[in-house]
Amino acid sequence: MSRELECMDSLTKGDGSLFHTRKGRPQPWPKPLAPLADTHCHLTVFEGHDPAEAICRAALVGCRLLVVPIDPTEDGTDAEAFLASLTAWLDEARALLARAVDDGLVPPEFPGHPSWTGIPDVRILAGTHPYGAAIHDAAARERLETFLSDPRCVGVGEIGLDYTCDVPVDVQLAVFDEQLACARERSLPVELHIRDERDDASHAAHLAAAELLAERGVPEAGCDLHCFTDDIACVRPFVGMGCHVAFGGAVTFSKSDDIRDAAAFVPDGLILSETDCPYMAPVPLRGEECEPAMVAFSAACVADVREEAGISSRKATYESLWHNACELFSIS
Repeated sequence: MSRELECMDSLTKGDGSLFHTRKGRPQPWPKPLAPLADTHCHLTVFEGHDPAEAICRAALVGCRLLVVPIDPTEDGTDAEAFLASLTAWLDEARALLARAVDDGLVPPEFPGHPSWTGIPDVRILAGTHPYGAAIHDAAARERLETFLSDPRCVGVGEIGLDYTCDVPVDVQLAVFDEQLACARERSLPVELHIRDERDDASHAAHLAAAELLAERGVPEAGCDLHCFTDDIACVRPFVGMGCHVAFGGAVTFSKSDDIRDAAAFVPDGLILSETDCPYMAPVPLRGEECEPAMVAFSAACVADVREEAGISSRKATYESLWHNACELFSIS
């Protein structure tokens, strides 16, 4: 069997369905009411998914924008090799999508939006994650410059603070501050990774990040609090500074009432969708390896929550999720 035919079989497991539960049962997916954007998806650390297939499946659920973070201390230690791999994945995804269309699998169209028959627009972010702050050396900075200079780069990230790791907080803060300055100099938005210690009701990491942003100023190009998994009190200061807030699979979990309340609290103009794949696949696919196409489930949950809370209609939320992503990352 040719590579192309193998990929076609892998796209649907031979039964025409794009998604399957852990037991292999076909799983229907919520049809979006506007184009989808996955504003944070890792394509370099899949265990079971092929990046080109994942890009193609994202297209088939209506995803038109993927934003991929790269860390010069981790998955981007060879900048030129990564950028070459990305180009190859995109070429393969285009060929695979063309075959899918021939076989009757066609990306959805959305009234009021331009026709779109290709793969998603795949852009990158570049930044040293808090985990890598201790090895953010001259070589890492040079690799970071290579990524930031690539025309596909639309921001600095993921950067920030993580109080669950062993890197000293002062080291994390210094590297975070340095990269905020880099974003301001380049007129790029930032995507933040902020994680508190488990059961830390004081939200110490979030407070420290908010204090630094307040002191230095949020980059004029914007700021996205990625993969938000906390409550309204935690997100309030970031919203007050005009930061975008992105919700992924965790918003769908049964015990995530606080996260859903936060998703209803964030203003229309600041809300975003993401997956943070391959982590935290949404219900009803929880336990599977997450992929960009699964943004369809988290976006649907956010739209449902906001309609049920009387904030905005499902259609309006879908439109906001798409418009906000394009505006933040300067996608025309």
